[in-house]
Amino acid sequence: MKAGIAIHGGAGTIEKSSLTPELYNMYTTALNKCIEAGYKVIEQGGSAMDAVSAAVIALENEPVFNAGCGAVFTHGGGHEMDASIMDGSNLMAGGVTCVKNIKNPIILAREVMEKSGFVLLSGAGAEEFARTQNIAFEPDEYFYNEVRYQQYLKIRDSDYMQLDHNVNLKKGTVGAVALDKHGNLAAATSTGGMTNKRYNRIGDTPIIGCGTYANNNTCAISCTGHGEYFIRNVVAYDVSCLMEYKGLSLQEACNIVVNDKLVKLGGEGGLIAIDAAGNIALPFNSEGMYRANQSIGAERVIAVHEL
Repeated sequence: MKAGIAIHGGAGTIEKSSLTPELYNMYTTALNKCIEAGYKVIEQGGSAMDAVSAAVIALENEPVFNAGCGAVFTHGGGHEMDASIMDGSNLMAGGVTCVKNIKNPIILAREVMEKSGFVLLSGAGAEEFARTQNIAFEPDEYFYNEVRYQQYLKIRDSDYMQLDHNVNLKKGTVGAVALDKHGNLAAATSTGGMTNKRYNRIGDTPIIGCGTYANNNTCAISCTGHGEYFIRNVVAYDVSCLMEYKGLSLQEACNIVVNDKLVKLGGEGGLIAIDAAGNIALPFNSEGMYRANQSIGAERVIAVHEL
């Protein structure tokens, strides 16, 4: 068993020709900072839950990613955020969806798991629960970003909803998976959703088994991409099932789900995964995926396109 951690900052159409050295440095610097936050926990013997929490909090605090302070604008000009977390040691899980003004939705998702007796809370109810747990709120100004706002204005008066996967814009869903020195797995995912989304649309991120899953017997998964396809394919759980019921390796299971099943339905995106032995897989069927991983005793890897 080799303890380790992996993170992602979104997958999609990330053209090499558009990724200038300045942009590349900006994204990789942010990824390096965020994986360091989680890796320190693993290295010091902390829990996988604390590691993925620390990494995703750091990702939510980076405006270059579509989560937390970098969340995209909805059709109404506000922000609705989703997040979930799962503990592979006991299959406990928590999630929140369509929450507003929560500084770190992943912290609230963990509180839902540990304190509420429920798995998934939404909207005003989730925010009410957040106040009972003294979760930090921020004003609308905290979530304002000029690049995001201009992106929103371009499509505000249309019925179009935009996945945030253009290299000139901040990236989509963020997440982390980890295996600690005690053999426990955990996964966490957070997102600001789609630009110009309506009707309280919910993607795969807060749905356990679709965007997030962890089970000590198999693996931990965090997904990124076009959420509707990940929901329909129950992607995160499907990887675990292929390992548990067919005896496939982590890499084999990930390849089938991401590069076969999703592709056949037209689903674009990827995922990060780590299994009970510490093997890491980072598959994606899009042009790129912002990602980083590090195992104990190994070098850190940060990448955008195929290595």
